[in-house]
Amino acid sequence: MSDLDEDIVFSDLEGDEEAQQEGVEEDEKIQVCSLTPETISQSLSLLCRTGNGLGHAFIRLDLKDNGLHDIAAISNYIHIRFLDLSNNHLTDLSPLVSLTQLLWLKVDNNAVVSFEGQPFTQLPYLQWLSMAGNRLTDVVGLVGPALESLNLTGNGIQRMNGLQSGLYTNLVTLELRGNQLDTTDGISLPNLQHLYLAQNAIKHLKGLDRLEHLITLHLRDNQLETLEGLSSNMKCLRYLNVRGNAISDQKALDSLSHVSKTLKALVLSDNPLMEMTDYRLSVLILLPHLDRLDKDPVSHEERAEALERIKELKEEEIPGL
Repeated sequence: MSDLDEDIVFSDLEGDEEAQQEGVEEDEKIQVCSLTPETISQSLSLLCRTGNGLGHAFIRLDLKDNGLHDIAAISNYIHIRFLDLSNNHLTDLSPLVSLTQLLWLKVDNNAVVSFEGQPFTQLPYLQWLSMAGNRLTDVVGLVGPALESLNLTGNGIQRMNGLQSGLYTNLVTLELRGNQLDTTDGISLPNLQHLYLAQNAIKHLKGLDRLEHLITLHLRDNQLETLEGLSSNMKCLRYLNVRGNAISDQKALDSLSHVSKTLKALVLSDNPLMEMTDYRLSVLILLPHLDRLDKDPVSHEERAEALERIKELKEEEIPGL
């Protein structure tokens, strides 16, 4: 290699190193970006009358995708009611403590590791909270007396200890998809109506007897081998999805009898159970009031056949029927 060639190579390498360094510096700038009043003023919208009725203020603030590491500047904007902080680098939400009028808060895809030390106990009107895609491992420290909807999808939550009814009397929708739960125990929320637990590692159904007003239970892609744990206290359950589990025989479905009078839609597809002969008929004998099984509505002919078979079984005095 000639001296000229070497100079060209070294020049290229130096250029690459400079470009890489610029990239690193640019990344560092993004990672340590702090919120400024200028950014806030450009992101405000929805002018409304203030809570005391004596003035007007912008109440919606959209700060998603700003590379934010620090939001201290937000503390002066006390009239904000709708706030989107998604896709930043936040770990500390304590500056929100002064935003006591917040109704709606989205903090998806940040780096929050715990609810402890966060400002939620000071947000008395917060009704909708989404913290999907953070680094939470539990819900200890979260208090939400006004919360109606809570989305914790895609964290690392292993246990639901701390989610007690007295702290969430208004919570009706809870999203826990894509966490690391191995049981349903700990969700003590009698007023809850919709519970989404897909893509966890749930092997056991526990504590469901406390969910007296639950309408929707979504357990797709877990590790259930049986539905033992369904309770007769679940008097409102209408939709149950256990697709993609490990349910392999009819006996594993016996607990469905506890919800047979209310359940209208059941999804069992992608379970080994589907390989059994007369799969749909066997399910409908347990659930004669079902309107939909998997993707297909229950036909009049199927229902009639199931009712006839139930009648025959009763006449034969089969135990349990």
